[in-house]
Amino acid sequence: MIAIKGGKVLTMGEAGTIENGIIIIEGEFIKTVGKKVDIPEGCQCIDAGGKYICPGFIDGHTHIGLEEEIYRLEGDDVNEISDPITPQLRALDGINFVDLAFTDALRGGVTRSMCMPGSANIIGGQAVFLKHLASSLSEMVYRQPWGLKAALGENPKRVYAAQKKTPRTRMANASLMREALYNALQAIDKEESEIKDYPKKEILIKVLKKELPLLLHVHRADDILTALRIRDEFNLNLIIQHGTEAFIVADELVKRDVPVFLGPLLVNRAKVEMKEVSFKNAGRLAQQGVKFALITDHPVVPIEHLRVCAALAVREGLDEEMALRAITRWPAEILGVDHELGSLAVGKRADLVVFDGHPFDFRSRLNLVMVDGKIWGDKIEQGRSFYGLS
Repeated sequence: MIAIKGGKVLTMGEAGTIENGIIIIEGEFIKTVGKKVDIPEGCQCIDAGGKYICPGFIDGHTHIGLEEEIYRLEGDDVNEISDPITPQLRALDGINFVDLAFTDALRGGVTRSMCMPGSANIIGGQAVFLKHLASSLSEMVYRQPWGLKAALGENPKRVYAAQKKTPRTRMANASLMREALYNALQAIDKEESEIKDYPKKEILIKVLKKELPLLLHVHRADDILTALRIRDEFNLNLIIQHGTEAFIVADELVKRDVPVFLGPLLVNRAKVEMKEVSFKNAGRLAQQGVKFALITDHPVVPIEHLRVCAALAVREGLDEEMALRAITRWPAEILGVDHELGSLAVGKRADLVVFDGHPFDFRSRLNLVMVDGKIWGDKIEQGRSFYGLS
């Protein structure tokens, strides 16, 4: 059993902020959170006096371990560009779990992330929800699969036009997506043995049954509207990925209660469809009532800078409390795991981080990372170590 005491606890839950709070962790879960808490005898105590304690950060859109930063000796593992419809692919099968990015994530306080295929294909494959610290590499898988990646807009057009294949227009993008969903819909009540190309249709059937969300890459407002039309036609659980111009069609998103994984924001205007990229967009979505979470799209923005992106969104008008929710509680809610993650409360998984200053102060250093009750034992740069460790 572990007790963390004396810090300012930003619970991101109903308890709000607790000054000089105490958190008791037993096994993988939080046993107690409060101000006046009796610490059990024999409990390992960690003094966090003067520090900030908050839930571990969650990045809802990355290619961590799949699009590696330094190993690319064998070519691209994030996009299978031989066929625009590849729902049967699993990001999990391409992840290098010893990629340096997992350590970088922990150094930035990011304890969990969603990894997914790239956006070259109309339907790219299955996403996997990961935790960044575990007793073994296989135990780093938290939820599999946890969504189906898809894409509209420039990327599929560019990739397949270069091959002189369809899709070469936005019309073809939407048509191919509808065709794949329609074909799966026709098979939805059939026995597995009766379904042609079952491996391709299986995951689409789960999406049609709302057992998994469709994680749809779109930047431009017109592509977002196309995504919403398809969502309405097939009654899908849709999560907009990137959503650069989502603020332009916020009323349509609010009407349908469709959330946005917003970002990456710490980038240049790499494509025409990203001309409206701005840290102001987070505040714009908040003002219009759109549920959103901030993402890095790692390695587009290094995953350890997720909190930097949130801080810059605050500078450009986003409420500070909302910004912290956008990397903790809200991604957990959007992904349907808020009963376990995203806030510090009794019964939730013990994912938390401790900073020596406010997480959004660029001078603040990370002092402790815990995932499922396990303290990360790696030492941080400049020889500083975590509390309770030599």
